[in-house]
Amino acid sequence: MVNKKGQNSLTVILAFFIFIITYQGKAMAQGAKVYTNRLINEKSPYLLQHAHNPVDWHPWGSEAFEKARKEDKPIFLSIGYSTCHWCHVMEEESFSDPVLAEIMNQYFVSIKVDREERPDLDRVYMQAVLAMTGSGGWPLNVFLTPGLKPFYGGTYFPPVDRWGRPGFKTALNSIARNWKDRREELVSSSEILVGALTQQAETQAKGNFSLGPDTLKKAYEHFYSTFDSRYGGFGAAPKFPSGHTLSFLLGYWKRSEEPKALEMAEVTLSKMAEGGMYDQLGGGFHRYSTDQRWLLPHFEKMLYDQALLAKAYLEAYQATGKQKYGNTAREILEYVLCDMTHPEGGFYCAEDADSLSADNPGEKREGAFYLWRKDEITNILGKEKAEIFSYSFGIETSGNSLSDPMGEFKGKNILHIAHSPQESAAHFKQSRDKIDRVMREAKEKLLAARAKRMRPHRDDKILTDWNGLMISALSLGSRVLNDPRYRQAAEKSVQFILKHLVTKEGKLLHRYREGEAAIKGMLDDYAFFIGGLLDLYEADFNPEYLKEAKRLMDMMTRLFWDDKDAGFYLDEGGNPELFIRQKELYDGAMPSGNSIAALDLIRLSRLAMDKELENKTESLFRAFSGGVFQAPYAYPQALIALSFALGPSKEIVIAGEKESKAAKQMLEVINQHFIPNKVVAFLPADESQAKEIGRLIPFLKEYAPLKGKATAYVCENYVCKLPVTGEKQLQELLEAH
Repeated sequence: MVNKKGQNSLTVILAFFIFIITYQGKAMAQGAKVYTNRLINEKSPYLLQHAHNPVDWHPWGSEAFEKARKEDKPIFLSIGYSTCHWCHVMEEESFSDPVLAEIMNQYFVSIKVDREERPDLDRVYMQAVLAMTGSGGWPLNVFLTPGLKPFYGGTYFPPVDRWGRPGFKTALNSIARNWKDRREELVSSSEILVGALTQQAETQAKGNFSLGPDTLKKAYEHFYSTFDSRYGGFGAAPKFPSGHTLSFLLGYWKRSEEPKALEMAEVTLSKMAEGGMYDQLGGGFHRYSTDQRWLLPHFEKMLYDQALLAKAYLEAYQATGKQKYGNTAREILEYVLCDMTHPEGGFYCAEDADSLSADNPGEKREGAFYLWRKDEITNILGKEKAEIFSYSFGIETSGNSLSDPMGEFKGKNILHIAHSPQESAAHFKQSRDKIDRVMREAKEKLLAARAKRMRPHRDDKILTDWNGLMISALSLGSRVLNDPRYRQAAEKSVQFILKHLVTKEGKLLHRYREGEAAIKGMLDDYAFFIGGLLDLYEADFNPEYLKEAKRLMDMMTRLFWDDKDAGFYLDEGGNPELFIRQKELYDGAMPSGNSIAALDLIRLSRLAMDKELENKTESLFRAFSGGVFQAPYAYPQALIALSFALGPSKEIVIAGEKESKAAKQMLEVINQHFIPNKVVAFLPADESQAKEIGRLIPFLKEYAPLKGKATAYVCENYVCKLPVTGEKQLQELLEAH
């Protein structure tokens, strides 16, 4: 018998071979030549997806730069990622077209970059395209001088003029002609653009505004003004599941006791989990919703979304005690453990939006793996159970998609909770127990049927920064859900990174795939992994994790800190390929490295009583204060760190035998409470172990178990209350304001 994880692995392998056979078969049937270019030697799944294009692709590197200079050609730089739907569309429409490839090969040096491997390059050239066009996204396509300076760019180009967009062929011919006839103008425009971007970067990273509780309130008021009270979320469609925004609102509610902040978080979390953006069978969230109701998603699944959203649901469970939030968090974590985990413990990047369609053999369609026809459901479940399931999950004979611009969803249904179990019980005049049983059995049968379909492509890169976020989520999950499996999974990921993604000099690397670790670690790698180590320490209290976090903090400061203007740069510097050394705080789909680094600094400063780290936190916020002061809502993760820095915050110490019943009960009490601004340390009763942790956390020397009993010390900004030796007394201390 093959277990679910093994079955999924076999399905992925089979899907890969079918894709290769289909691709080659179609090419041979059409009499087309099968091409192979330089990307065949790369590890990135995204680059490998383009390895058989007729385009003479180069990976980013000196060979391509030298060719452009030697042949005096502009560079065409295309940036994307392997689970990007429109990247697939452009690859199929344009990069597989021999006619367009011939133009590219004749007039340009073409370079492919995986944005997940090189976020530093992606950020720089995204800023350039945003400045030129006012919008950005992927695929990101930029034309550069041989000196790597951008002069024209955009996102998706149709192959020919269409929808008011210039076609790719038109753009290629126009730029080739202008490079020949008006080169000085293009070079001059690139110099002006680079100068403007450089000046903008320098201005953004300076400021001296006062940030305080009013800054947090101003951000809350913005979210209140844009909140969709009916469906949750903020603003109009498309809607993105910003987990760190919801975590900020939960923290703001805890701080201010503003009920609307909690309501906004709850409504959004509830509606998202009920919608089609959530995988109702297999768990985990899709990338974003194309509509206001969270019904029709863009079907890719990203690891960082799972991590950030699992954390938000866990915090909501702590804050409200409502089991539904804990259940959703558990399902997210189970999805990651089942479908996104390397055998040695690292976590994969993503699953694609597109998958092979049963209706169109050999073709990939968006969401094909997740969609259902009503007659399929009836055949699998039987008529009576199918009616109950269809009513509950909004299944319609004609399909339930609100829109279908590409004609991919006709007659198909996206599972979403259309009616609650109580409503279904009333509608069918059945008991709630029977409805729950029918739903449980139906989900199991449909999940088994879905497992026989070809899974979407999985990007199996392992990235240090994204793994850091997942380590944090799993560590929190192990504490809040009282499930040691999640702590063990977090530990395996940490060990994977320490084994495969740390150099002999002790520096982090960014990416691992198929036995190869490569690419210098960037700020996000250090900041996110340090955060994961701190969270894992609070789940396990192994001092080795805290020791490694402190070591990496020293290295992160040495490599990335701006000694002149404060704040962390995104890369080590000294890279002549990048015309800007970026430094940013803005929190987009993922938190910024500086935002997480700020939280790391605060937590470590409180644990280690390190005034220098606390001063660095103040300097970091001062450096970015201009942007935060003007638009604090754009920095929700940074505001989480700011709230911690402003206080009040708690330092909690448990002293005693780690495995004793009393110590475990005290930790359970702590984990049941939503206390966002806190650090927790454990002082073992064993004298040698106590000395070891005392070297890392000096203030622990002041504490000890009372009369041999497990003892809790609760301090607020280093002002401590009387120690307690019972969980009920600890509960009272934590609930006191």
